[in-house]
Amino acid sequence: MKKACAILLFILLTYNTYAADNQDVISKDTTEVNTLNKNGYDNRLTNPKETVEDAERALSLANKLDYKRGMAEAYRIKGIGEYYLNRPDSALKLYFDALNQFDKINDERGRAKVYNNIGNLYQMVDYEKALGYFNRSLTIAKKHNDTSLIASLYLNMGNIYNRKNMYVAALNYYNKSYELFTKLKNTTILVQCLEDLGVIYYNQRDFVKAKKYLIDAHDKAKAMDMNSSVAAINLTLTDLYVSEGNYAEAEKYLEEGRNYSMLIHNEKDIYDYKHTAYEMELKRKNYKSALENLINIYKEDSASYRSNASIRFNFLLQEQKRLLNAVSQQKKEELSRVIFWSITITAGLLVVVIVLLVANVKRKAITNSQLKALNSEISRQKDNLDRINHHLEEIIDERTKDLQVKNKKLSEYSSYLSHQIRGPIATLKGLMNLEKEGLVDQLECIHMMDKCVSEIDEKIIEMSDMLHDPGRTGL
Repeated sequence: MKKACAILLFILLTYNTYAADNQDVISKDTTEVNTLNKNGYDNRLTNPKETVEDAERALSLANKLDYKRGMAEAYRIKGIGEYYLNRPDSALKLYFDALNQFDKINDERGRAKVYNNIGNLYQMVDYEKALGYFNRSLTIAKKHNDTSLIASLYLNMGNIYNRKNMYVAALNYYNKSYELFTKLKNTTILVQCLEDLGVIYYNQRDFVKAKKYLIDAHDKAKAMDMNSSVAAINLTLTDLYVSEGNYAEAEKYLEEGRNYSMLIHNEKDIYDYKHTAYEMELKRKNYKSALENLINIYKEDSASYRSNASIRFNFLLQEQKRLLNAVSQQKKEELSRVIFWSITITAGLLVVVIVLLVANVKRKAITNSQLKALNSEISRQKDNLDRINHHLEEIIDERTKDLQVKNKKLSEYSSYLSHQIRGPIATLKGLMNLEKEGLVDQLECIHMMDKCVSEIDEKIIEMSDMLHDPGRTGL
């Protein structure tokens, strides 16, 4: 029994020691992955080839350990190295690989960094798409209060507005970036800020300020072995001195910058220096040298056009693949959510439809009763109108008959007046003429005139009675 307990105790101690040692090894290996990624990032401006090599070693080790965050960051760092080696199509693929890994572990800050890197790539082909990626990254960076990433994004957004010749907006972003990096004491990025400020003042043809910032950036970049930055800064300084006609200084910076671009194997900068050399020789009227440079540039332009067309196509193709992969990964989760919400929404809509139907039936019943009451009232008013119309017709008939009777009486009166009264008046008129002529006795004439007047008076009374007696039908 004691032997069994001793053996069991020995096994437990051995297992614990092995587990602790194994945990230490894993911890040490993940630290090595992080160190390789950091070294690769730090070398991006000095020797981007080393950046790619460090990232590849980090990726290989992270795969063995199944260290997903290390894998995601290794993809991103390798993409940065490819970017500085002017291989944007390869860089974009690596960025999407990094994005997929960060999605798997739901690392928002990692995604934000990759969005920033992709935005830098799109600066070459599509300003608006680049700004779209920068804004997506900025939203996440502000959410997590990532000051370093916010400062980098302001710097990159300033570059976009500088390329769009929107210098006020560009300076605003540059100044905000410079202020944040100063607080962070990030001397490496401050050199880039000085370079960008020099470039924007050069674009505005303010050569005094441009030289101040560019020479300051150049000296600091050389002191810190930032070979990529020296190559880029010298290119702008060369253009500046050529514009001023100071060819001695221009040639000095051109030769130095060309050597740095060849040192870091940056094909784009090498090409740009050839083009700048051509422009300088042309302005110096060294036409033979200018022609030689132009022939070389023409040959490279043909290859560059095909390369750029390929890059644009690869950009679109890789982004489409990424979207398809993202859709396929989320399809199962989204399908269940879609089904659940579809059923819920359908049930809700059915309830709403039933409620609306019941309400509609009730509303129709109320409307029908109101319509019946209204029809009844209209019928009653119609009957009243019919009775009123009938009564009016009777009144009109009665008035018409009364007018006909009165018209008849007036006609009889007129006839009577013409025949009954006009006769005595004519007699009276004749007697007056006879009396004037002395042909009749005066007394007899008066007697006859009185008789005519009496007859006229009787006729008038009789006519008045006839007019005021509706029942009387004749004079």
